[in-house]
Amino acid sequence: MSFVRSISGIRATLGDDMTPDMVAKYVLAFAKATNFKKIAVGRDGRPSGAWIEKILSSTLSSRDVECNILGIVPTPTVQLMVEKFDYDAGIVITASHNPEQWNGLKFLNSNGVFLNETENQKVWDLVDSGVLEGDSNNPAKVKFSEVEPIDFHIKSVTNSGYIAERLEIIQSRKFKVVVDAVNASGSVIIPKLLESLGCEVIAINCEGNGEFPHVPEPLPQYLTELSAKVAEVGADVGFAVDPDADRLVLVDESGTCVSEEKTIALAIQSLMSASNDESKKIAVVNLSTSSYSEWAASQFGGKVARCPVGEIKVVSKMKEIGALIGGEGSGGVILPNCHYGRDSLVGICLILGLMAQSNRSLSELSNDFPAYEMKKLKFDFEGNFENLKSRIIEEISSVRVNLEDGLRIDTDSFWIHIRKSNTEPIIRLIYEKLNDSNIDETIDKIKSIITDTK
Repeated sequence: MSFVRSISGIRATLGDDMTPDMVAKYVLAFAKATNFKKIAVGRDGRPSGAWIEKILSSTLSSRDVECNILGIVPTPTVQLMVEKFDYDAGIVITASHNPEQWNGLKFLNSNGVFLNETENQKVWDLVDSGVLEGDSNNPAKVKFSEVEPIDFHIKSVTNSGYIAERLEIIQSRKFKVVVDAVNASGSVIIPKLLESLGCEVIAINCEGNGEFPHVPEPLPQYLTELSAKVAEVGADVGFAVDPDADRLVLVDESGTCVSEEKTIALAIQSLMSASNDESKKIAVVNLSTSSYSEWAASQFGGKVARCPVGEIKVVSKMKEIGALIGGEGSGGVILPNCHYGRDSLVGICLILGLMAQSNRSLSELSNDFPAYEMKKLKFDFEGNFENLKSRIIEEISSVRVNLEDGLRIDTDSFWIHIRKSNTEPIIRLIYEKLNDSNIDETIDKIKSIITDTK
């Protein structure tokens, strides 16, 4: 599949679907749907981002929109700038963790958060209608932010409540840290943040040229260089981010990758360990995130609320219940005290704060967690998803059922989350064992139901 349209925007392969005409259409539709007049634009560093930025700016200039160019910056930097300054909207030119031959557009509202399903659908409908007028050859009317976005982002994070309170102890530890920014938007900002925290920084793949040295998704199998470097130099921790730096993955002092599911759990632990008000110790994670989060919160009298998958869904739930922190198991951490968006800089500060305050290594903190076992599967599926859910509920007994986002079934021993993809004909099945009980029979039964359901 060379084109994806989802709640987090659009992504496409260059030369196939990611063309100047397509960029112009989606940007015009976004402008018409939201009627913005001043917008912040950032990009993740892919070489193709330069021409997309030019097309975007020229197209919006034909509608008398003021484009403020932030340059190569993380997605959370754009979110923060839109939220804190007088921008009507934001666009991030990124394909997130997709390979270099992809690029895309993420759309932000005036609060600096992603569009919800209704807002996105309004944009999609305008594109599909084919009645959009604009000129991508129009001279671009662009401005450059008067506020340096990278410095502003770093100060905003380090001045955020709990992080500010632990700044001195973090700086006193003089951590040795290795960073792999996959040569993208985190290349400048993350080393600069760490230096401000008093860390000795060893930067690898921080050229900022958008040429990915390995598969850009921050998963253990792609982080062998980072793991080796951490062990080689005797670092306290390694940090890896994806191209738009909204996801954070950790490597402990031995060079072992820590499960990405533990990033948000450790951040929850860090924040809740610093709070004395148990009534405010509430975190939000999505329905596919590991139960590590519940375990981490429970160590400090906290609770976890669940919501459907998607950053905007997490943010909406956080606002609804006044959560202290939120995130997703893919390595995303959201601290509302700073801004409502997944932010690797926030995650870095919370993890270092926990290590500094507890005076424990990352491996010691990680090894405290229960030995849960999670697996993520996917199956081809062109049948009726409602029928599938009904059959599973009928045939799998003695479970708690949640229908907020696909189907999630829970027992005291395991949970299973089943979702239908919005972009391709597949079913995603994620499950987690919480003890030594046998889940194989249940999974086999669900697989059989998926195969048989029309």
